[in-house]
Amino acid sequence: MATKYLALVDDEGPVRQALGRLLRLAGYEVLGFASGQAFLDSLRVRLPDCVLLDIHMPGLSGLQVRDGLKAAHADLPIVFITASDDAELADQALCGGAKALLRKPFSRQVLLDAVDAALLAGPGLH
Repeated sequence: MATKYLALVDDEGPVRQALGRLLRLAGYEVLGFASGQAFLDSLRVRLPDCVLLDIHMPGLSGLQVRDGLKAAHADLPIVFITASDDAELADQALCGGAKALLRKPFSRQVLLDAVDAALLAGPGLH
């Protein structure tokens, strides 16, 4: 089975590094992006199998990145990550087609289970 490629989009460098390391140890290929725009620009080169996407970022928010994916017809499974406990924001994320919403801090196993489930479920931004 081919190694799955994950895009990790989070403006916080230490978060990208820690999650990237954890996901690589689990056998995934991971490419980190410091901004939503950098990630969207990368889609011209290669589409990931799944996107881990922070909701609150400067520039484009995670929800705006999701909308950009929809506009580009890039139907990718998304796992949102956030430090917010805003229920309305969670509803917007999940109702927009995300496979999961993880609230920081979360355990290694919760992250891996969410990624595995998103990959198994496949695309779904409709």
